[in-house]
Amino acid sequence: MTPPNPDPTLVETLRSDLTATGYGVAGVEELLGPVAADALHREEPVPALRATAASVDPLAALVRLFLLGLTVPGAAVRGALPRLGVEGAVRLGLLEESGDEVRALVDLRPYTAADGHGEVDWWIASDLGELATGRALRTDHVLGVGGASTTLAQVTVRSEVDHVLDLGTGCGIQALHASRHARHVVATDISERALAFTRFNAALAGIELDLRLGSMLDPVAGSELDLVVSNPPFVITPRTADVPAYEYRDGGRAGDAIVRDLVTGVGSVLAPGGVAQMLGNWEVTRGSSWDERVGQWLDESGLDGWVVQRELQDPAQYAETWIRDGGTTPDRDLDAWRTRYAAWLDDFASRDVEGIGFGIITLRRPPLGVATLRRLEEVTGTVQQPLGPAIAASLAAETWLSSSSDDVLAAAHLVAAPDVTEERYLTPGAVDPQVVILRQGGGFGRAVQAGTALAGFVGACDGELSVGQIIGALGALLQVPASEVAADVLPSVRGLVRDGLLALA
Repeated sequence: MTPPNPDPTLVETLRSDLTATGYGVAGVEELLGPVAADALHREEPVPALRATAASVDPLAALVRLFLLGLTVPGAAVRGALPRLGVEGAVRLGLLEESGDEVRALVDLRPYTAADGHGEVDWWIASDLGELATGRALRTDHVLGVGGASTTLAQVTVRSEVDHVLDLGTGCGIQALHASRHARHVVATDISERALAFTRFNAALAGIELDLRLGSMLDPVAGSELDLVVSNPPFVITPRTADVPAYEYRDGGRAGDAIVRDLVTGVGSVLAPGGVAQMLGNWEVTRGSSWDERVGQWLDESGLDGWVVQRELQDPAQYAETWIRDGGTTPDRDLDAWRTRYAAWLDDFASRDVEGIGFGIITLRRPPLGVATLRRLEEVTGTVQQPLGPAIAASLAAETWLSSSSDDVLAAAHLVAAPDVTEERYLTPGAVDPQVVILRQGGGFGRAVQAGTALAGFVGACDGELSVGQIIGALGALLQVPASEVAADVLPSVRGLVRDGLLALA
């Protein structure tokens, strides 16, 4: 299928019709109801089919057309797109007409951007998915907004900057987000089809992007960028003739080489203080831990690095996930399923891979010239999205901490974050708690076990007294030298500031 045509006049008319018909996230969810809307998010169409079957609401026609992949009477489409009409939608490449029936050529769905700059509604066009076509995906499939896209958008630092790169833009969703806080946004991809979809989506959103065709960092070589964001084709796929390679997810390199190359190479296009954020997979080989491998990449990059592993799958789980993602299932094509499954397991076995990690990578060209941040952690529980503000605050805190001696810290005034609570655990009849936990309500939801001195310190952090004054008061209260309290408390205080449980007043 040919990507949609970004004709300015027709696109403006389409935008007007979609707005007037109420084809937005809130409107669709209200039409379908919570049960059908949730099921559709899981790609289960039956409740949505039932909810729209008898509806004469013009919005229902758009839902059945673009979200469910059904043929819809031309009269219903004209009612939903009164200014554009079927003829205009055909000229845009969105629909095709056959007699009195119309069907969609693309997936066009509403999307609400909520990224710290207020909410805005867009519509994102992409190739029709398996739900609509009932077939396996084409290898040059252009993916819409999925779970990985949403995750990356929510963890991205949204500081006001000049120059941003969306590497491997796909349908362009990260570039659209970046346009809200950047003066100039470059979006690159190796797929001309992907760039064509991005061009259409940007036009429909009324946004200008600098689109460039090319691989990895080649299209921006020599640049100095403030932010690089990437949902790269990180899926680890065997390079055999029996396994199709999809442009949107397969980087064409063995193992996790594409993520490694990005981590070690992205510093060449970052301005001082510039940040790169990406999602990725990495292999965990027998006898090693995930952080050893990724830690080597960070060391080689020369950048500040923070990697959060969110999930770890074994080779069989990983193979099943991505074979199904391409539309191959055992009930549809058992022979292809078994052949591809075996190829994945053989590929991992050839490198002695026991697990595959997935996570979030944040890199920064050190603003002070020397890398001071090297953090690799596993956070598999629930986090409070968006994480972008928490990550930005942590990077800023790291910069301040790395240049602040204990004397500077002692002179600082700190406040406990408003989302921090204290939990005390006592045995029945005891006066003093056995365990005190400081718990963060937002961000990564960290829980820090605190001793008596640290708990007392955080409790006194209301911005009035300096760190040194609080330590002196604790020493007097506990009847120990202030220097001992400082030695006990200050390293933990640095960690609490870095993680956002404490902040500068």
